[in-house]
Amino acid sequence: MQRRTKIAVLGAVLLLVTGATGSAAAYGTDSHPRQEAAALTGTAKLYRAAGDDITFTFDAHLAAKDHDNPLDATGTFRWSHYAANGEGGWAKARVDCLVTGGKVAVVSGVITDTDLDGVKGHRVGISVHDTAGTDRLGYSWAATENMGPKDLPKCISSAPFERVKQGTGDFRVVPWQPDF
Repeated sequence: MQRRTKIAVLGAVLLLVTGATGSAAAYGTDSHPRQEAAALTGTAKLYRAAGDDITFTFDAHLAAKDHDNPLDATGTFRWSHYAANGEGGWAKARVDCLVTGGKVAVVSGVITDTDLDGVKGHRVGISVHDTAGTDRLGYSWAATENMGPKDLPKCISSAPFERVKQGTGDFRVVPWQPDF
């Protein structure tokens, strides 16, 4: 086979392979396809001068097969807030939306388990900025009454205004790269 023909065949094979697996932007690099379209994982404590123990944990994922629909995200997230005197509470939510861009994520979910009165079944939204050491976090109930109304839209939260306690942030955001 002539050199020119070999190059043309190789080019056609690469075109077929990348066309069959989707764009590199959506699925990572050609040699390392992404296993998921977006993700938010990790645990951190928020900084409070008074010493409150406030912890957020995320395990939210959007599978590669669901790339075009962040409402197909799965997983859970939970948080707790306890004052120095031990008073406080916790809640766990089932993920119903995950949108990420760069190192910022917004996740929402419906509270499925909690020791807080009157919030089970409410949707809440949380935002995270993964800055590799000084992560930040925000939450919908900062701007809504009673930890978010039942009709809070999916994937809505406030800007990540809270500082994560130094040494505790290990949030990891996998950026979503939709096809536009």
